[in-house]
Amino acid sequence: MLGFAQASPVQVQVAIITAPDAPRLTFDQSTLRDVYLKKIFVDGRGQRLTPVNLSSRAPLREAFARTILRMSEGQLQDYWNRQYFQGVSPPYVLASADAVLQFVAKTPGAIGYVPACQVDASVRVVMTVAMPSSPGDAPPACPAHRASP
Repeated sequence: MLGFAQASPVQVQVAIITAPDAPRLTFDQSTLRDVYLKKIFVDGRGQRLTPVNLSSRAPLREAFARTILRMSEGQLQDYWNRQYFQGVSPPYVLASADAVLQFVAKTPGAIGYVPACQVDASVRVVMTVAMPSSPGDAPPACPAHRASP
């Protein structure tokens, strides 16, 4: 009997990270969405929250937007165009997961996301999320010198 294997999307484990002195928030997907859409600006102590994004060309950013923000890139662009006129700008954009790790480790209140296999001891993992990648996307490459969390 011949069977056809159906390609299934690859699940990527993504770590939501903060500086070791994490903001005082209960991290769930709804809170994370509100932080990234800048509906929540500060934590319970008044610490300013600084969400950071990967480049718009990063497949992980697209998966994050679909899974956590429940928006396509086009919907996000429309959202930020409307927010701009209210004085709210989108999250900072950094070029790579390494840049996100370094920025979050050194910035109080910063929140970022990276492939879980790239997390190191400089940051605190506050949540992990399994995100499906788009068909054809390769899973993120993890450096050999880092251990999975």
